[in-house]
Amino acid sequence: MKKLFYLFCIGIAVLLSSCTISYKLNGASIDYTTTKTISFENFQNKASLVYAPLAINFNDALQAKYASQTRLSQISKGGDLQLSGTITGYDISQLAPKADAFASESRLTIRIKVKFVNQVHTSESFEKDFSSFRDFPATQLLSDVQDDLCTQMIKELVEQIFMATVANW
Repeated sequence: MKKLFYLFCIGIAVLLSSCTISYKLNGASIDYTTTKTISFENFQNKASLVYAPLAINFNDALQAKYASQTRLSQISKGGDLQLSGTITGYDISQLAPKADAFASESRLTIRIKVKFVNQVHTSESFEKDFSSFRDFPATQLLSDVQDDLCTQMIKELVEQIFMATVANW
């Protein structure tokens, strides 16, 4: 019985020493031995309706996310990972018509086209569209809610892009 117990303990020890569990709370799965740098081109706002602070706020939030959630060094050009793109849409649409034919809600949508180049693992490179929207009461003016809505949508878009590029989701 003692031999069986010792064999079991040795087996567990060997199993545990050969396996490693790696979980990162930020979701990033980057091999820092091969991927060390990231570069960003500022996303230009090419939307037909322009909200002036959108491009600056988005670019700042995107770069801050990678700075705080990864150990990648940010360089101006030619990074191991490269992000560029365009803000392609900033649109307002009317939703949920009421009996009097007026809308009870409006929807603000932001669309961004992203080009991601992974110089280390080229098969992971992509061009993809991302979008986010928020609904607000049609009785409110966009100018009254857009700062808050844009902040929320930028956060969501940055998270989507982060997950698609370095979290392999």
